This record gives sequence, structure tokens and C-alpha cells, in this order.
Amino acid sequence: MRLKIGAGIVLVAALAAIVGPVVTPFDPAAQDLPLRLAGPGGGHLFGLDELGRDVLARVLAGARISFLVGVTVVAVSAAVGTLMGAMAGYFGGLIDDLISRIIDTLMAFPGLLLAIALVAVMGPSLANVLFALTIIGWVGYARLVRGQVLRARELDYVQAARALGAATPRVLFRHVAPAAIPAVVVQATLGMAGAVIGEAALSFLGLGVQPPTPSWGTMLSGGRAHLLDAPHLTLFPGIAMAMLVLGFNFLGDGLRDLLDPKKQLRPAS
Repeated sequence: MRLKIGAGIVLVAALAAIVGPVVTPFDPAAQDLPLRLAGPGGGHLFGLDELGRDVLARVLAGARISFLVGVTVVAVSAAVGTLMGAMAGYFGGLIDDLISRIIDTLMAFPGLLLAIALVAVMGPSLANVLFALTIIGWVGYARLVRGQVLRARELDYVQAARALGAATPRVLFRHVAPAAIPAVVVQATLGMAGAVIGEAALSFLGLGVQPPTPSWGTMLSGGRAHLLDAPHLTLFPGIAMAMLVLGFNFLGDGLRDLLDPKKQLRPAS
């Protein structure tokens, strides 16, 4: 059930991000100062912000930023983390020690604080947000894949491939690493939620996407000064972000249950 709900939420959000900015009649950057802070109604379903910009149009445009950050960060983090974790788990020895020390060092810092420090040093921009979130994101995949590979490399079919003289890259990437794919898929789905929250947090602090580009984080930050007289400025982007994160979490939990080998082997009651 959670898998279906999560997939439905994510699908609707993705369609809204792709199609919404195209079909909406308002430009997210267009200003109508005489109607600034107007509430929902009069053709503006989500109202107008402090500069007279349509909130719905900006929420839909902000969804594109969230998906861009989520997909990019997860794709790069999963690729780097899978490669590093597979090498550490398969080869062991000095390589494992070196990669494990790097993982332990990065995981010793709170992820969001490390991202804030990196972006603060490099400067606020979307590219730097992607870099910072990737730096803190790949270690989780590496640690996960390392554990999976440590178990898989001792399986009979892997030992048989070695005995038959298969090259190390072939054994690693064809026989060992695929054993970690289900766990990586689940981690990637949950990582999308983390990337969305991370981007919003950095943008909220002024370290992420810079105005006038719409971002849910900057919208929440700008709406803080109008919580009493214009609560719609924070209500709608907050709901959009909460629903998307909830959808990714439901999707990840559902995939974890679906791909759990213990559950698949459990006899039906």
C-alpha cells in the first residue's frame, strides 16, 4: 500500500513539475505590485507573494529545482558510492582501510552542517549546492555497498567464477556488485527525500538557489515575515515539500518491503 501511495505522490509531483510551468497562465517572475500579498482567489489559486508574483507558478517552478537536485545528487552519489564501496568490500586490505577511513571521517560530521560549510566557502549557487550534497551523499551508498559486497564475494558462484579464471573487473561488476542493487535502489529513493530537504534548507539560509529563481526554500524564507498577514506564502510551498518528501519515503519503504529477500522467502500465512 505504501509503495502505491508513494509512487502516486511522486508521479503526480513529477508531472506537475514537468507540465505545470508550461500550462500555468502566470510567469513565476512576473510582478503585480498593486496586488502584493493578495490571498488565494481571483485567478491566483495560491495567492500572490510579497512582490506580487503568483505563488502557484513559483511552487511548480520550484518543484523542477527540487527534482533536478534530487535526481542529480542521487545519481552521482549512487554511482560514486557504489564504485567505492564495491572496491573496498571486494579488494579489502589497504584499499578497504583507506576508503573506510574517508567514509568514517565524512560521517563524523553532521551532513547538513558540512554542506553549509562547503557552500559558505564556495559561494551560494545551485552548482555548489549539488556539489556539497553529493560530497555528503556518496558515503552512505559506499558503506551500504561495502557490506553487501563483503557477503557476496564469499558466495559459491563468485568463488566458481574466480576458479574459472574470470578477470577481477568481470567478477566484481558482473557477479558481486549486482547483489547490492536492490539495497542501492531503496537507498536512492530515500536519498531523493534527503536531497530535497537539503536543497530547501540551504536555500532557506540564502546559500542555495538565488532569487529570482523559484525554490521552495527561498519561498519559505521570504514568507517568514508574513506569517500573520499572508500565511499562504509559507503554507503552500511547505505542503508541497512535505508531500514530496512523504512520497519518496513511502516509495522507499515500499520498495524495501518488496525487495526484502527474507520477506520473499517467508511462507504465506
